[in-house]
Amino acid sequence: MSLTFQIAIAFIADLILGDPKGYPHPVKVIARLARSVEEVSRKFLSSPKLAGITTVLAIVTASFLTVWLIVRGLNYIHPWLGLTASIFFIYTTLSVRSLFEESHLVLQYLKEANLTKARESLSNIVGRDTAHLEEHEIVRATVETVAESTVDGIIAPLFFAVLGGAPLAIAYKAINTMDSLFGYKNETYRDFGWAPARLDDLVNWFPARLALPIIAIGAGFCGLSGKNSMVIAIRDGSKHPSPNSGFPEAAMAGALGVRLGGTSFYSGKLNEKPIIGDNLREPELSDITQSHKIMFATSMLALIVVIMVEVFNKLFLR
Repeated sequence: MSLTFQIAIAFIADLILGDPKGYPHPVKVIARLARSVEEVSRKFLSSPKLAGITTVLAIVTASFLTVWLIVRGLNYIHPWLGLTASIFFIYTTLSVRSLFEESHLVLQYLKEANLTKARESLSNIVGRDTAHLEEHEIVRATVETVAESTVDGIIAPLFFAVLGGAPLAIAYKAINTMDSLFGYKNETYRDFGWAPARLDDLVNWFPARLALPIIAIGAGFCGLSGKNSMVIAIRDGSKHPSPNSGFPEAAMAGALGVRLGGTSFYSGKLNEKPIIGDNLREPELSDITQSHKIMFATSMLALIVVIMVEVFNKLFLR
């Protein structure tokens, strides 16, 4: 059965099931293993940067080989078992439904004027301090997260799945997970986290830029300005301190006609990011809903792109 079919089934499974609580999600396993390898590598290697490089190489290699061996082994027993395993692992790399549910919960609390709960819910999906954010700041952070996660939770996993199936998609997710765990510029992880942060920048470089036309077209399907989305993405995407995050955020800002970026606090430290988008207005509650629509439209378009790539590959490159 074709890889395109596997990816499509995995995508549908994610829309239906999301991430059920309690089941042994591979990302949780990867995170626990990464913590264990961190402890060992720090113990035996005096250089934190070398320990970080060693941890990244070990976890990415182990993630890829484990999934490859599981799929191959089950396929040897019976092709349907291997197929099921491959679909399952690809499904676990996608975050369409969970991204919607977690960000929509923030919106619900804001509609109820419950800032305390909204801040608590937001803290589950962003790295910044949320305890003292006002409503417009919560909305801005939510829209930024939906935009950024559209790349690393949807477009990038689909991209790596079509390139290398479940093993490569899981390897990507391992890199992304380690960046979330270790990619902090504090005393503990400034050196150790260098490798996962740089590797995450590298693997997301192309998906982040591929996202621009897909988000713009998705915005057009939602009745918003796809043209402005592309214009702002090209103009402001490189302003962000991250080499990748600014592009989907700028595309989203242009589509919605809002400004993103500005002041945030991380672990009590002020972080002043450049303004992205035309300096017209702060995001409003309705912009979270619109960002969800763009995210769903973008995810469907990304799936179509994946299918087209596979069809092109079969027709002309094989």
